[in-house]
Amino acid sequence: MSNESDQNISAKQLLEKYDKESAYRSQIGKWAWIVAIIGSSLTIFHLYTAITVPLPRIMQGAIHLGTGLSLIFILYPFKRSLLKRDGVPWYDVLLAFTSLATHYYIIFNYTRLTSTQTIILGFSTLDIIMATLGVLLILEGTRRAVGLPIVIIALIALAYGLWGKGIPHFGHAGFNFDRLMTRMFYTTEAVFGIPIQISSTFIYLFLFFGVILTGTGIARFFNDLAFGLTGRMTGGTAKAAVSASALQGMVTGSSVANTVGSGSFTIPMMKRAGFKPEFAAAAEASASTGGQIMPPIMGAAAFIMAEYTGVPYNEIILVALIPALLYFSGIFIGTHFQAKKQGIRGLPKNELPSLSGIVKRLDLLLPLFTIIILLYLGYTPTFAALWAIAVAFGLSFLRKDTRMTISNMLQTLEQGARVALPVIAACASAGIIVGIVVLTGLGGKIAGGILNLAGGNFFLLLLFTMIACILLGMGLPTTANYVVTASMAAPALIAFDIPVIAAHLFVFYFGIVADITPPVCLAAYAGAGIAGANPMKAGVTALKLAIAAFIIPYAFVYNPVLVLHEATLATLAPALITALVGMTAVSASMMNYYITSPNIVERGLLFISGLLLIYPGNISVSLSGLAIFVGISILQLFRSRRQKVAT
Repeated sequence: MSNESDQNISAKQLLEKYDKESAYRSQIGKWAWIVAIIGSSLTIFHLYTAITVPLPRIMQGAIHLGTGLSLIFILYPFKRSLLKRDGVPWYDVLLAFTSLATHYYIIFNYTRLTSTQTIILGFSTLDIIMATLGVLLILEGTRRAVGLPIVIIALIALAYGLWGKGIPHFGHAGFNFDRLMTRMFYTTEAVFGIPIQISSTFIYLFLFFGVILTGTGIARFFNDLAFGLTGRMTGGTAKAAVSASALQGMVTGSSVANTVGSGSFTIPMMKRAGFKPEFAAAAEASASTGGQIMPPIMGAAAFIMAEYTGVPYNEIILVALIPALLYFSGIFIGTHFQAKKQGIRGLPKNELPSLSGIVKRLDLLLPLFTIIILLYLGYTPTFAALWAIAVAFGLSFLRKDTRMTISNMLQTLEQGARVALPVIAACASAGIIVGIVVLTGLGGKIAGGILNLAGGNFFLLLLFTMIACILLGMGLPTTANYVVTASMAAPALIAFDIPVIAAHLFVFYFGIVADITPPVCLAAYAGAGIAGANPMKAGVTALKLAIAAFIIPYAFVYNPVLVLHEATLATLAPALITALVGMTAVSASMMNYYITSPNIVERGLLFISGLLLIYPGNISVSLSGLAIFVGISILQLFRSRRQKVAT
């Protein structure tokens, strides 16, 4: 077997191990045709309703969710040990058809189920049975495609809805079983709430856009562009990996999937260049994780954020740009210091894509520019995604290596459904949780509890919120984590008069960085699997390399000008400059190298100076940080010169 085949098998095994979303059956025999037909039909349905007019929200969501669940039960086994068995068991076929029946029941009875008369007089026994089955199937489908933690939280939420009436301080008016199930399944407050509504419109199209880029081979150009621009720099392989993963992460929306996909190529290159295995794994994992905060495509949660905050998506990608650039600047700077520390230079010219070849293919960036331009002009994300898909599809026919065959097109339509399945399930279960939070008033009670726990201390409030988001992020996918924390934690921040967008970006960031936060840092573990490194060492290194992700949210909450809140050039420029200098100081401290290796005192002072520079709004604090940084820089410069003279 070839090395490439070995590598592909290894990548798939890593995905199955660390990414629940990728642990699906591959040998399903005749059912492959059924999956292809259902998956392609689901993608065509979303394209059609996007081009014309979406159905009423519950009907659109029912087709989206019911069809998605049927595919989940065919593709995802009851337990991981059954993954290698051929075919699809009869009970999974039964569950797949039951999923279709329960959700399409809504479509065929839509007028009656949503009428005021039914809501007043009550639902029939069959309505309640179908609703109960629908909720149970959602939870089981989510367990298979996403994981157990979110299901446990949803079950606790449902139990609270049924029996939480008498809980001191957190009690509510109470719901009986029939009323709770019908409110969960036949309204826009829970299962078919905002998460599924956004998933069935914007999110599906942008996920399909990523599939189009991969299927046409356009996504490969991102790697070539990154290596062409940064490959010859000091530590060029690592810097190129960071740049490429930032671009790829925008498209995949999954930290683990991008770590394995890009890392299968970049991590061996970093190791050959001389980087230690744990650093190679950490660089790929931290960059891949950051792809979800990189505009113009920031992962599925960003579309839900637009609905929750009332801030248009074209504005969200603008306010998120500076924090994202600071995040990747921190990783880039840390990579540079590590390369200098190990004496690793760039790649030779003959191992890099030619500049002329890159220039000739710059038109392959047109799909991304299409999204940016159309969103900037005020068009909807749906409109922007449709045109970006059309542009990518058209561009693919201009070159032989990107041209799609009929078979490729059909596979791409099917793959569009496959990549959406975990997001569909996560959004549905998150909708159950949020539905309970809203119906019982739990969100306000939890926000009040966080405020009381912090005792009015703003920093403690941020710290407790950060811890909650990271802990939830260790078990929940990004989209579900954001939906839950936006409902329960963000209101506590907003109560302190933090701008709404800053509060939501705060919980969004810390939900994402859970993928590189020990002890549960799945992206770092996946990278370590490729690098042959110690997983925990890779996780700690990723934490140090991506330290910016833990500082930047505090910076833009304390100084919202970094998210363009009431920003002017006079206020934004100093904040941005001091933040960049501060990131340099913090990265030098984390990587234990600046101009030369610092001693323990210098390392501590570099970290303190970085925090002082990043801390906004107080010129004396920033000047103090700058003075410390300049002093350490002078000391390091003189020591470096003495070392050169000595050698």
